[in-house]
Amino acid sequence: MRILLKIAMFLLLITIPCNSGGKEVSKMVENIYWLGHDTFKVVGKEVVLYTDPFQLRRSDNADIILITHEHYDHCSPDDVKKIQGPDTVIVATADCASKLTGDVRIVKPGDMITIKGVDIEAVPAYNTNKKFHPKDRGWVGYIFTVDGKRIYIAGDTDYIPEMKTFRDVDVALLPVSGTYVMTAEEAVQAALDIKPKVAIPMHYGAIVGGIGDAEKFANALKGKIEVVILKQQ
Repeated sequence: MRILLKIAMFLLLITIPCNSGGKEVSKMVENIYWLGHDTFKVVGKEVVLYTDPFQLRRSDNADIILITHEHYDHCSPDDVKKIQGPDTVIVATADCASKLTGDVRIVKPGDMITIKGVDIEAVPAYNTNKKFHPKDRGWVGYIFTVDGKRIYIAGDTDYIPEMKTFRDVDVALLPVSGTYVMTAEEAVQAALDIKPKVAIPMHYGAIVGGIGDAEKFANALKGKIEVVILKQQ
């Protein structure tokens, strides 16, 4: 009986950290919804924020829309209109401005802006071993804070040196499909540099890449960084 009691106590001790960690991960990703490709909806207590709306299935009313660059699958005026209200603020690179209407705030890498209580930093996003997203175009990813969580949306980028400088990221949304962006293996290196509490794979399933890329990314980071593969909403 004493042996069984000791075994039970041991199992209890080793499962408490796992359950605690699971709750922390769930808290990190709650209210973050993946709508496919690089499109996320982040619901805060005071704001609703979208990233790179593309192929949206339903209308909504966004407080803030972040657009990383002018390619059609990231800067899609028709999709923006589905979630744009009279008070929506759009943050985008300069080459998107002529395609959009309303309150558009133009940013470049290194810029910081606060909108409706949300701190937003534009960070570099570019290719290092291909030519689809040249560095000199000034395209971006974003690090933004909603309800105390610092979320990094990488945009279309390769694994770049600047990622080593990103600090205190709670959730990293990273492309994994290759071809135009990082491969799953390169995204693993990016995650190890950034050290988020949770990493979420993106940029697959719409144009290039598939669930296998997301799973490869998750498997390579087991025991190192928590990865959550979100179901498309």
